[in-house]
Amino acid sequence: MTQQQPREVEHEITVRAAAQDVYRLLAEVENWPRLFPPSVFVEYLEKNDDDTERIRIFATANGEVKSWASRRELDAEALRITFRQEVFTPPVAEMNGTWILEPLSATETRVRLLHSFRSVDDDPEGLAWIDKAVDTNSRAELPSLKANVELAAQADERTLSFEDSVRIDGSAKDVYEFLNDAQLWSERLPHVAEVRLTEDTPGLQVLRMDTLTKDGSSHTTESVRVCFPHHRIAYKQTTLPALMDLHTGYWQLDEDADGVTTATSQHTVVIRTENITRILGPEAGLAEARAYIRNALGTNSRATLGHAKDHAEARR
Repeated sequence: MTQQQPREVEHEITVRAAAQDVYRLLAEVENWPRLFPPSVFVEYLEKNDDDTERIRIFATANGEVKSWASRRELDAEALRITFRQEVFTPPVAEMNGTWILEPLSATETRVRLLHSFRSVDDDPEGLAWIDKAVDTNSRAELPSLKANVELAAQADERTLSFEDSVRIDGSAKDVYEFLNDAQLWSERLPHVAEVRLTEDTPGLQVLRMDTLTKDGSSHTTESVRVCFPHHRIAYKQTTLPALMDLHTGYWQLDEDADGVTTATSQHTVVIRTENITRILGPEAGLAEARAYIRNALGTNSRATLGHAKDHAEARR
């Protein structure tokens, strides 16, 4: 049977920013979960001096969590980044692409995103699935890229990053077990009213949770979690509270030679400014919203780490 030619598609957008700034943002893949809606977590597998690298991407596609490895070639002079998917998740049999940045002026850039792909056995249904996923993700990625690049030159007070740490006289494995078994959190954590966890692929979880606030009300969030036993769980919220435009974070576990574990909870949030006064009152501004979110997320994270500490130390 003759192999069909790959399907080729292109998406583009114009960004009010210098082409070099756009290039730098695309090159820094560790920040992609903060920049692109489908991306959950990205890690470097290999970085070379000749501007080639291998990365692993965890992202949502058509409502499912997928992961794949890609090789990238970076050309800062030509303002071009090519990528080739190496490890495929069915129905994908081949996936290549290119970011092309075309300066329109000193402050405006045309961003072109090219994809070339094939489905397993050239299956038409599989090809249609890939076509839909590429189109959906590209249409989400490009406006998000535009918005974030155009804000990059500003001191954006909407963004808040912080972390809390606890030292635990117990193994990272036992702490990880507590954090990984989130389906038990409604029994283990007072601030969790209800929880639903699905894990169709080991290590890739979708966590839906009803969390109680200090005033007794609750809000529902949903997160995609990428789990790396027994040292890290990275996540991105896909259903957010009304005060947030973005929430990413991770649980990091570092065990020393004496068996003592430092457990850290990290959060990065972008505040939804149009909802501040509705939620916090007519006099509230960004400062009040930052303080409110820092306190609310920090309180819950420290509570979770405290219960994880009790769990791990009881097994010592």
